[in-house]
Amino acid sequence: MSVPILRTRAALAERLDAWEAAGERVGVVPTMGALHEGHLSLVRAAQAGSDRVVTTLFVNPRQFNSRADYDAYPRTEMSDAEKLAPLGVDALYVPEPEEVYPEGFATTVSVTGLTDVLCGAHRPGHFDGVATVVTKLFRQTRARRAWFGEKDFQQLQVVRRLSADLDLGVEVVGCPTVREADGLAMSSRNVRLHPAARAAAPALYAALEDAARALRGGAAAAETCAAAAERIRAAGYAEVEYLELRAVSDLRALARAEAPARLFAAAWIGGVRLIDNVGV
Repeated sequence: MSVPILRTRAALAERLDAWEAAGERVGVVPTMGALHEGHLSLVRAAQAGSDRVVTTLFVNPRQFNSRADYDAYPRTEMSDAEKLAPLGVDALYVPEPEEVYPEGFATTVSVTGLTDVLCGAHRPGHFDGVATVVTKLFRQTRARRAWFGEKDFQQLQVVRRLSADLDLGVEVVGCPTVREADGLAMSSRNVRLHPAARAAAPALYAALEDAARALRGGAAAAETCAAAAERIRAAGYAEVEYLELRAVSDLRALARAEAPARLFAAAWIGGVRLIDNVGV
């Protein structure tokens, strides 16, 4: 079994027309490729919640802060298609940049507030790129529902906000983070970790889990987060970009876990930026 690979809006529209004529609901799983079990879990959830599933594979140039990072991002289309084939995905949409951003494209979708903190504060313009491409992909796939992982929890909340604000009519479904056996959150960037960095990388999740446990017990966020960051650096991380307790609803900073909250972190190890978050 192989996955139909569609590369143009016209080819995608032809499939969508047929499905819609049959009264079938379309779900979408947007990805940038380099698929792992986390992505595949989203596809399975989408199949359980829609009649047809389109997985998109598009390395979006507008959400990278450096050309070098964009160029280094893994491109593994054929192996991605092989991973999707046993699941029976209805289509893999792999557009070229000009299919998403045709000549003369001059529009940016920007979500304020949610994007001013955490990754947004350290990666200027990143979430404008995310919001713009997600809006385009929602429109091109005509999806009724879309599935995103909670590992990128800030992104999940941004996409929920833009879908609601722009009346896109897409229900955005969050799915739990999938982890390796040692706790490291699955990420397409993990393949870039050299062996020593990969061995040390699970310290990020371990520190977050212990800090979250302390916060649930009433500990203050400032001291708890500072201690967790120091532990992460001691484990071999070169830099902890941020480690913060924030409310789930609007990502406002919290001094204590007095509302539904998550603990968020971004850190660098072996030249690779990893992010993670856990519920508190």
